[in-house]
Amino acid sequence: MATRPPTATGAGEPSRTLALLWGDPSAAPRRRGPGRSVTVEQVVDAALRLADEQGLAAVTMRAVAEAVGVSAMSVYTYVPGKAELLDLMVDTLYLRMPRPAWRRSGWRTRLTRVAQANRELLVQHPWLTEVAALSRPPLGPGVMDKYEHELAAFDDTGLSDVDTDAALTYLLGFVQAHVRSAHDAARATTDTAMSDAQWWTANEPVLARAFDAEAYPRAARIGSAAGEAQGSAWSAESAWGFGLARTLDGLAALIDRA
Repeated sequence: MATRPPTATGAGEPSRTLALLWGDPSAAPRRRGPGRSVTVEQVVDAALRLADEQGLAAVTMRAVAEAVGVSAMSVYTYVPGKAELLDLMVDTLYLRMPRPAWRRSGWRTRLTRVAQANRELLVQHPWLTEVAALSRPPLGPGVMDKYEHELAAFDDTGLSDVDTDAALTYLLGFVQAHVRSAHDAARATTDTAMSDAQWWTANEPVLARAFDAEAYPRAARIGSAAGEAQGSAWSAESAWGFGLARTLDGLAALIDRA
C-alpha cells in the first residue's frame, strides 16, 4: 500500500519528531561510514527554500538531498521522513518570528500586532496555510516561544486560562482563513493572466445580458456598491480590515464580561 504524503503538521512519529525539534542527539538514525557533512538545520533551510520558491510539492526528500549535496538515502540519516521535515520547517519559521516586547499598550493593539505578524508570516510563506495545523502543531521551541509570546498579549484582559487559549485560537483561525482566501484570489489572477478588473470588464457584456436587476435587487444594488468601493468583487485589504475589526469586536464582548 502506498504511503500518502503528509499534508499537515503532527503526522510524523511523535517521539522522533519531538527529539529532532528539541535537538536530542538520540533522534538521529544510526549510520555507518564517514561523519556527517551537513547539519539538520541546513537540511531544513534547503527545504524551506524549495517550498518558498517552488511550492510544497517541490519538497521531496530527494530534492532536499540534492539541494544540500548529499545522496538521496543519506538525507534520511538527518531527518527520518517528510512528515518530520514538515514539522521542523514550520517550527523553524515560528522560532524566527520577531517577538517585540508588548509594553503598555491596550489589548486590542496587542492582538492586532499578533494578527499582523501571523499574516506577514503566511504571506511570505504561502505553503504554510496548507500544513500549519492549529489542532496538532509541532511542539518544538518555535511553537512554544510563539505560543508564550502570543498568550502574553492577553495579559490584563481578565479572561480565564481556557478562554485565553480559545481566544488566541479564534484570532489565528481568522488570520489563516483570510490569508488562504487571499492566496486563492492571487492564484486565480495568475492562472487566468487577468486582474479582477480585467476579468469583470471582459465579462461585463455577458453579465449585462444575463443579469436581471429586478429579480435580484439587493444583489444588484449591494454588489455594485461593494465593487465600486473595493475596485473588485473582493479585496484582500478590505476583507482584512473589516474581518480583523469584527474578530476583535467579538473578543471585546467576551473581555468586557470578564
